[in-house]
Amino acid sequence: MKMIVAVDSNWAIGYEGKLLARNKEDMKFFKEMTINNIVIMGRKTLESFPGGNPLKDRDNIVITGDHSYNKDGVYVAHSIKEAVDISSEINQDDREVYVIGGASIYEQMLDLCDDIYVTKMDYEYTADTYFPNLDEDSRFKVTYTSEDKEYPDGSFRFMTYSKK
Repeated sequence: MKMIVAVDSNWAIGYEGKLLARNKEDMKFFKEMTINNIVIMGRKTLESFPGGNPLKDRDNIVITGDHSYNKDGVYVAHSIKEAVDISSEINQDDREVYVIGGASIYEQMLDLCDDIYVTKMDYEYTADTYFPNLDEDSRFKVTYTSEDKEYPDGSFRFMTYSKK
């Protein structure tokens, strides 16, 4: 299992239920990595997408504590274990499984992931939601860093953190 996330210089990922920045190259990377694969997310993450609709060309698994929740085009899970079980059941052709947010889902599933793809922006945004600081987590090491790239707020780089 893998994670994919965009963070600012303080490991922030969101503010008032929205992403911190619109970075076209990061969005393209996210799509390329997750397309035709399986994505796991929390209900609020799904609801933050345009129209609250699932991502196209991916199997979407949504974790929610609401047992009456139902949404067309998604598999609904009520626990991390159930989401993992569903991903195993529907993954008949060895596709990748990506955890895509939000903060609570990231934190609960961090130990289940071998690789974490981080878009690290060299900018400090106003934020209220954070991702665990992998630079301070002894379980992970940086295994890839791209060259610096530019976006409207400054520079960023793609990084991969892998379990030691």
